[in-house]
Amino acid sequence: MKDWRRRLLNWLDHRTGLESAIRNFLLEDIPASSGWHQIFGSVAVFLFLVQAFTGALLAFNYAPTPGDAYNSLRYILTELTGGPLMRGLHHWGASMMIVIVVLHMVQVVLYGAYKKPREATWMVGVMLLLLTLAYGLTGYLLPWDNRAYWGTVVATRIAAQAPLLGPYLSRLLGSFGGEVGVVTFARFYGLHVLLLPPATTILIALHIYLVRKHGVAPQPGDEARPSKKFFPEQVFKDTVAIFTAFVVLFVLAIVARVPLERLADPTDTTYVPRPEWYFLFLFQTLKYFEGPLEILGSVVLPTLAIAALLLLPFVDRGKARRVTERTGAVAALMLLAIGWAGLTAAAVRSTPKPDLAAIIDFSQPTEWIQLTPVELAGIGYFRQENCVNCHTVGSGKAKEGPDLAGNIHKSAAWMIQHFKRPSAMVPGSSMPPIMLNDAQLNTLAAFLLKLNPQNAEALQSAPDFAVQGALIYQTRQCGSCHVVNGSGMKLGPPLNGLRRRRDRAWVERHFRNPQASSPGTVMPPYRFSPSEMESICSYLFTLSD
Repeated sequence: MKDWRRRLLNWLDHRTGLESAIRNFLLEDIPASSGWHQIFGSVAVFLFLVQAFTGALLAFNYAPTPGDAYNSLRYILTELTGGPLMRGLHHWGASMMIVIVVLHMVQVVLYGAYKKPREATWMVGVMLLLLTLAYGLTGYLLPWDNRAYWGTVVATRIAAQAPLLGPYLSRLLGSFGGEVGVVTFARFYGLHVLLLPPATTILIALHIYLVRKHGVAPQPGDEARPSKKFFPEQVFKDTVAIFTAFVVLFVLAIVARVPLERLADPTDTTYVPRPEWYFLFLFQTLKYFEGPLEILGSVVLPTLAIAALLLLPFVDRGKARRVTERTGAVAALMLLAIGWAGLTAAAVRSTPKPDLAAIIDFSQPTEWIQLTPVELAGIGYFRQENCVNCHTVGSGKAKEGPDLAGNIHKSAAWMIQHFKRPSAMVPGSSMPPIMLNDAQLNTLAAFLLKLNPQNAEALQSAPDFAVQGALIYQTRQCGSCHVVNGSGMKLGPPLNGLRRRRDRAWVERHFRNPQASSPGTVMPPYRFSPSEMESICSYLFTLSD
């Protein structure tokens, strides 16, 4: 058996050289000082493979055109088995990859591993960092939601400010006059899927080749100590690090759900764009350079920073020293870390409170948006009366009362009488009477009649602000003049699509003084409390066209 296996391996090695290559790779000599601080490169390669694999899985169900991209992503997140996990792994994998690549470069700087003869190895690493950031930039647009659209508008306008190259970069990115459209989307998708992966693969292969050619950078004094083999000790450390990274990534993908905002709306000029966390420091820096100085913060300083990274091996040409003796490198890294953290924290603090309607997570079922105001308000009374204490709704452990999402085939009139006198309608029932007026009971019945096993979970997920807004809409009898989701009277304008026609400030002014905003209107003024105003406006701005 062993002879047969040996002959097979010899045949493969003779034809391909595979066995010899693997043996040489695993049994390479590495310095005695090698250890846990050199795991980051292997973890970075692993995360790139995760990104490639999850990106391919997403691409199988993704439609690379603007409108269809959003709908296909919603399909992935709400209907495809494992879809949220795939997107979570891809999203958080991108962030983790940036963190690991930066940590890898910090480790190289601390140990002075960029010094002669490893200058080219360092420069290829810098290019890989730039490619990693390019993935984040180009992938940002692909969900085609409001956040992606307006964030990309800012990014393309920054690129257009580059001296001499600005107009060419705008044309290359398909952003004409700062606008983002179908051409921009196609260019970003092509870069993200077709160009960046092979470029990254080539540079990773070149980087590994250079590392192997020049060897792992030893610590001063290693020459007096015997070297060791890459396998098994360092392989074990790399494997443990990769496994740990994957566990962290998997937990993030499950626990930290990645939200999806509303479909990109080029007319929503009130939207405040924010980049991903790793670009927040640059976003904050731009605030300190306004007017003619804007180009300094958006182009000049980032270009100088990249140039400084590339030229670092040629600037720091001193003799290699131990980490504990590299006080200049440690101080520089600490200053950079403090600056980055300060700018990022300032950007987070300056972020305005988002409109409640803008933070609806469309990665989850949102059938509640299509409910009429009376049906949505019924959810409020349903929650107020704690009906779930005695009833299941579509799923969960059986309770004392019947499943309210089942086909109970009762009319609204029967249900209202049941709410008032439960034991009279269902002899032996222990349900207490519900102390609501007839209009409120009718509202509750309207919601229950809408329930079925397919939509129960989605309808119950309606956010509180929307439910409270619908309750206010109902109690103030707004439906006597306006239509929402096909329900109401047509004396006033329909309220679906209001966010496209009016901004938040105008709607609030209109509530307080309708005559000032719409002369001749019969609408009375409403003295809403701040919380009521927030709820009713946010609810109206969630209504689809």
